[in-house]
Amino acid sequence: MSLGYKIRNFVIISHVDHGKSTLADRLLEKTETILPKKMHDQYLDRMNLEQEKGITIKMHPVQMKYQFAGQSYILNLIDTPGHTDFAYEVSRALAAVEGAILLVDATQGIQAQTITNLKLAQQQNLIILPVINKIDSPQAQIEKAKKELAALLEIDRNSILEISAKEGWGIEEVLEQIILLFPSPKERGQSDPFRCLIFDSQYDSFQGVIAYVRIIGGKVKAGDKIYLLAAQREAEVKEVGYFKPDRQLCAELVAGEIGYLATGIKDPEIVNVGETIILESQLEFSLPQPLPGYHEPLSVVFSSLYVSGDQDFNLLKSSLEKLKLSDPSLTFIPEKREGLGRGFRCGFLGLLHTEITVRRLEEEFGLDLVITFPMVNYSLRLANGEEVKVNSAADWPAQGDIKNIEEPWVELAIVTKADYLGKVMQLLSTLEGSFRRQDYLQEKTYLLTYRVPLREIISGFDDQLKSITQGHASFGFHFTGYCPGDLTKLEVFVAKEKEESLSRIVSRRRAYREAQKMADKLYELLPSQQFAVPIQVQSEGRVIVRRTIKARGKNVTQSLYGGDYTRKKKLLVKQRKGKKKLGKTGKVKIPSKIFFQMLESKN
Repeated sequence: MSLGYKIRNFVIISHVDHGKSTLADRLLEKTETILPKKMHDQYLDRMNLEQEKGITIKMHPVQMKYQFAGQSYILNLIDTPGHTDFAYEVSRALAAVEGAILLVDATQGIQAQTITNLKLAQQQNLIILPVINKIDSPQAQIEKAKKELAALLEIDRNSILEISAKEGWGIEEVLEQIILLFPSPKERGQSDPFRCLIFDSQYDSFQGVIAYVRIIGGKVKAGDKIYLLAAQREAEVKEVGYFKPDRQLCAELVAGEIGYLATGIKDPEIVNVGETIILESQLEFSLPQPLPGYHEPLSVVFSSLYVSGDQDFNLLKSSLEKLKLSDPSLTFIPEKREGLGRGFRCGFLGLLHTEITVRRLEEEFGLDLVITFPMVNYSLRLANGEEVKVNSAADWPAQGDIKNIEEPWVELAIVTKADYLGKVMQLLSTLEGSFRRQDYLQEKTYLLTYRVPLREIISGFDDQLKSITQGHASFGFHFTGYCPGDLTKLEVFVAKEKEESLSRIVSRRRAYREAQKMADKLYELLPSQQFAVPIQVQSEGRVIVRRTIKARGKNVTQSLYGGDYTRKKKLLVKQRKGKKKLGKTGKVKIPSKIFFQMLESKN
């Protein structure tokens, strides 16, 4: 196998839609990792959802080989997501590499997630290779983008590469700089004790958990007895290999390399991201220290997922366990609610993370889900002195039982062009927060900092911001602490049935306005039925907003040609009685797509 100094491990980080997946495509082509006849756009984005949305959701490792100055180098790329909801994916990938390509769109310049991802990379002490993309675009402002990036990194603008990933311009120079600029893995040799770090995993029904690993020291091969330090579990390696980008077997993995181990472990909960693996034989001497792992992700949004029957509940449980293998930021605990049955209270990193998880459960595992409205984690002090954490509207106590409420606040950072500054400020003024500061970045670009309750931005804010700025603004946020809140619960009744999945916790002073929005949107989204469907929104036991969807019309007298009017009247009376009876017994099922449309409607 090649020596460690001929290995380069790196990631591509950027704001969403800055061309990261396209650059990865060109690197695969230039290194001849993928044959031209098999190549397609977004090659590393293997999920249907990634292809559909045009974004990277899961990190994707791939090994490439490249000849430079008479030497053959192994280039291990981990393609990372760009959306803020998947920043945890980025942090896990950064811990497994030595370098990062920081990609910036020449037509948009530096965006909020550009800064966030850069800070993550700098915390890992990675070498940064700055690259300006989309220089072929008529809207490209190359010098402006280079000036911004040079100021951000405090470097000479001449050291910034200019490329067009779409046209393939400048790709060879990128590959050369990867080799020249990024350091080789500073790991122990192959003769040292074996240790590796798990940075991702997936489940295989035949081989059990497939661990994505970075080899820190020593070497490992199929048949070796291994030991998971944190789980205190023994296993036998069934297979080792690289990502090409599909899994490809090899004889062994050695220090400095990135690859996978088939552990044979069938219990997904045993193998966790951040786990250290050693050889079982090393336990005879002394217990090695685990490698630095990863910080536990902080769930931002909580929703409950329910299914119709016990059989589907078991499928939901196993499906969530398998998803958690490749998505450790997903958290879930079982719960049972009257009218909804058994389900799981799940924690997510954001609304997009919620939508992606639900879509994967429905499409990959065939589940039909009922989803509750997303909530943040509230801290309540009850009248009896007890302190509780509540992240489900179903668990919200009666208003008379609550003494005081505290809710999470965040510092919100928005990068916007000067042309949209007024509109963005107007949007921020509608939030229940406070303005902190306004910083001038470069060339009519501003960074606005605002402090707001987290509940204000978990649904709809992203769409609103993109709408008023025509997509020319981005945002990021970080948690700052808990502050007092004056909140109340809104409950939704459809056809006299309480829809707990749509219950929300809102500011008391905006309760009526929010109830109107919810009722109007449900009125718009729900299809008409054979009976009239009343929509009611209640707060603290009284109805504050009501809408009624009229019954679907049908001409029951169409088949009658002339004749006595009493015949028509009998049919019409019979129809009215039938609709009235249906109105008392009929039920309306709300599909999950309406749930997400309700979230997107906030404005």
